[in-house]
Amino acid sequence: MTQVSEWLKIDSLDLEAQGVAHNEEGKVVFVEGALPGEQVQVTVGRKKNNWEQGTMVALRRESPLRVTPGCPHFGLHAGACGGCKMQHLHASAQVAVKQRVVEDNLWHLGKVKPERLLRPIEGPTWGYRYRARFSVRYVAKKGQVLIGFHERKSRYVADMQVCKVVPERVSDLLIPLRELISSMEERDRLPQIELAMGDDVIALVLRHLNPLGAADLQRLRDFAAQHGVQWWLQPKGPDTVKLLDEGGTELSYSLPEFGVVMPFKPTDFTQVNPHINTVLVGRALRLLAVQKHERVIDWFCGLGNFTLPLATQAREVLGIEGSETLVQRSRENAVRNGLAANTSFVARNLFEMTPELLAADGSADKWLVDPPREGAFALAKAIADIAQDPNLAPGWTPPKRIVYVSCNPATLARDAGLLVNLAGYRCTAASAVNMFPHTAHVESIAVFER
Repeated sequence: MTQVSEWLKIDSLDLEAQGVAHNEEGKVVFVEGALPGEQVQVTVGRKKNNWEQGTMVALRRESPLRVTPGCPHFGLHAGACGGCKMQHLHASAQVAVKQRVVEDNLWHLGKVKPERLLRPIEGPTWGYRYRARFSVRYVAKKGQVLIGFHERKSRYVADMQVCKVVPERVSDLLIPLRELISSMEERDRLPQIELAMGDDVIALVLRHLNPLGAADLQRLRDFAAQHGVQWWLQPKGPDTVKLLDEGGTELSYSLPEFGVVMPFKPTDFTQVNPHINTVLVGRALRLLAVQKHERVIDWFCGLGNFTLPLATQAREVLGIEGSETLVQRSRENAVRNGLAANTSFVARNLFEMTPELLAADGSADKWLVDPPREGAFALAKAIADIAQDPNLAPGWTPPKRIVYVSCNPATLARDAGLLVNLAGYRCTAASAVNMFPHTAHVESIAVFER
């Protein structure tokens, strides 16, 4: 028999958008679907010595911040889509929660308190997602194809008719795509469709485990002509991606404030939310306040998303990235935008940074750091080690300002602790960046000065 808890008062939300309560024994209870201030009853699914986890089954006092989810596939019901976790919480409250997460992580994990909290960066809350990886599953017993994100807490593909976080014209393709895949001879060997939108192109990357025959290729061409999309084929890893048919409109996005256009391949890393990316690049550069005489290093530079705008303001910019492929793409983009004269790029494993390697790249007036979820621990540790022992890098001087763009508040806090507590920096400003509305992903930006 399923056990239902006593009435619990929800105190806060955790990083997974679960309500956090305490039962009468004082044990922490994580509650899916519950919001701060609410009184709920819970069916407990997991029990540990110090905590329990369950799902809300009854609600007695409703939060004024609770809203009706915008997508019919969101919820706690069987088969619900697992792509979003916060649609039941008002969009502005989601941003406030994420701002608090950034503050709490900086203090509790890094012992860092920003001198100033900036207004969070936010934008459209629906139709914002220009990148997505949809799973494809041919269900032989039902004779149908499912295309979408995974179900909540499941490896099954959700039966999605619409998706409210991608642009409407992409959402409208979900059913036609199901019909297309159903008609293909290789329908049970097509596990994934990746969406990559540029300013003028909807690119769809079809992962196929077997070579596609002439009839299937023609079906793809017919679909592209009817729906105005561009097909790319991926037989193996990301480096095998090729256009179905050469020609057509180039896949690219623009940063109008800086007069920069960024061509990219659909499997290159680009930000999911172009609306937020445009604002984020502008804010990062204003916070960095680069002068014409200054040299800047852009760590984890990727395609040059920050490097090329920086090059419109600085004397010299060095972009450093772990992927040789992306470094080559950055060089091409610099040439394309007429910025090759004062930019240079190198490929280096930034997770194995040392004081000696750091010094080898030379001193810079300012840094832009934009790492993946793992953060920039080796980089922060190298600069902290030099601060503790300048003989590790004779003649090298640290940057006077660092702008750190993060997609993981925990690793930002860890690295901030090194910069502030060992490397002599102050955290002068920080804020959340709502790159992924309705999800629990927290992005942020922080400024360090010495």
